[in-house]
Amino acid sequence: MPKTTEPTSSTAPATPPASPDARRVAVVLAAGRGTRLRSATPKVLHAAAGRPLLGWVLDAARGAGCAHLYVVVGHGADDVRAAVGDADDVTFVVQAEQLGTGHALAQVAPHLRGGNAAPTLAFVLSGDVPGVTSATLGSLAEAAEADGSWGAMAVATLDEPGRLGRVLRADADDDALARIVEYADADDATRAVRRINAGIYALPAPQIFDDLDRLDTNNAQGEFYLTDALGLAVADGRRIALHNLADPGEAFGVNTRADLARVHRRLLDRHVAALMDAGVTVLEPARTTVEAGVVVGADTVIHPDVTLLGTTRIGAGCEIHQGAWIRDATLDDDVLIKPYSVIDRATVGARCTVGPFARLRPAAQLHEDVQIGNFVELKKTEMHPGSKASHLTYLGDATVGPRSNIGAGVITCNYDGARKHETHIGADAFIGSDTMLVAPVRVGDRATTGAGSVVNQDVADDDLAVARARQRNIPDWTTRRRRATAEPSD
Repeated sequence: MPKTTEPTSSTAPATPPASPDARRVAVVLAAGRGTRLRSATPKVLHAAAGRPLLGWVLDAARGAGCAHLYVVVGHGADDVRAAVGDADDVTFVVQAEQLGTGHALAQVAPHLRGGNAAPTLAFVLSGDVPGVTSATLGSLAEAAEADGSWGAMAVATLDEPGRLGRVLRADADDDALARIVEYADADDATRAVRRINAGIYALPAPQIFDDLDRLDTNNAQGEFYLTDALGLAVADGRRIALHNLADPGEAFGVNTRADLARVHRRLLDRHVAALMDAGVTVLEPARTTVEAGVVVGADTVIHPDVTLLGTTRIGAGCEIHQGAWIRDATLDDDVLIKPYSVIDRATVGARCTVGPFARLRPAAQLHEDVQIGNFVELKKTEMHPGSKASHLTYLGDATVGPRSNIGAGVITCNYDGARKHETHIGADAFIGSDTMLVAPVRVGDRATTGAGSVVNQDVADDDLAVARARQRNIPDWTTRRRRATAEPSD
């Protein structure tokens, strides 16, 4: 059986994994087609808040200390394997036919049952329910392992439970399962109950598989229901504890694109709330996108419509203005990002100013106190301390020395049609407006280029390079041209 790891993702796990506990495993049901999404992509690989749905669930299980993760796959199994990758703590189990949740869990029985199988607590999770947290799984495990309990299930209390099945307690004073009643089978009193099944379980293995062996398909869907196995356990006198979710949103699943949008926003909001609790100012959280892998320092201010993605790291005391889009970038302390700037896999040093409407492409590196102005684009360029390019400039495959000034409209001509070449500008240099630097070329320390020059040869320290035709003024040229092109009179 091949082993795998969590889905490849640009983000770090939202919850640091706890130390693995050999007595805990997770079974993640990820075999569903998700036909209501109208997509060729397996449902569990659709992304919410920067990572696949399945990735959120695997991260939560790891964070709860699960020593091993069993992912039950069916439709799109090869795609899921490819997205997840390789790791020693994940095993794929194929469910060739999708015959219900009980049938899906039963596919894992050969791994957790038998003479060499140690008793474990198995979390049973859905790969399309990304909101579940490690803290919730920890609490669920405590409920399952409490004296007198055989297992536990999470329930949510909803203001409007609609046509969802209702969970009834064994006793008004005891949070234990009596039975799960489908809406169609419920009377008015049962429908008034607002407690529903969250679909998150902590069950003993291998014992649960004995109950699964007793299931039949005598139901409307002709499937093996995991909830029926819980009913059998209760009928045998075993106690299944009910753990009420403090946040019912943890139970939200994804069956439609609207569901996907809802959980995406909830996951973003969760991280933004955590940032604000840690001392970050987010002026309009509902208009801000910050993925879970993004780290932001205290006293940073984030304005509306900012998007922070991937592994971005932002220091303390920064200010990110409206419309900025930042991915997999590092910003040091006290950085000012002006409106509508794009920073992609670049590094920005302390006290730098970027924008507005600037673009830092991959491998751009700004040391401290650099100024990058409006409509400046950098690609694979290193700007040393105190240097600046204030407007309308493209610098690619270049280094700019300390305190050098790059004038408006400067371009490094770094591509000859076949290869890229480098431009090196020394310290305290002054590059005049509209200078074309034809790489490979070097401009020395304290050197100057005249505005409008095309520089294709090295410039020594302290030199002035002027590479343009001498200006020629032709007297009365406009008047003579007008006379020559005038229409003949009648």
